Amino acid sequence: MKVIYKITYPNGKIYIGKDLTNTITYFGSVNGDLVAQDFTEEERMDFTVRKEILMKSEDVKEINANESKFILENQSNNPDIGYNRWPKFKANS
Repeated sequence: MKVIYKITYPNGKIYIGKDLTNTITYFGSVNGDLVAQDFTEEERMDFTVRKEILMKSEDVKEINANESKFILENQSNNPDIGYNRWPKFKANS
């Protein structure tokens, strides 16, 4: 089974990604530096993240086609909301 997941960090920011192996311990390839700058050393001492499965499919093409859709719908590419940096966020003027 392949999945699209959402990770929610203690500050409420999110990261959306895909896992083509549905490994329970996989928490994405988020840029660790982006996450680290949002937390103090003290906050890092007790750090809980939540992983939610947004979509499951056996079809890799379906997962690949829907990953960016979930990123855009959840605005996880907006630096104020999440840690995705693709697709590039375009602020409304």
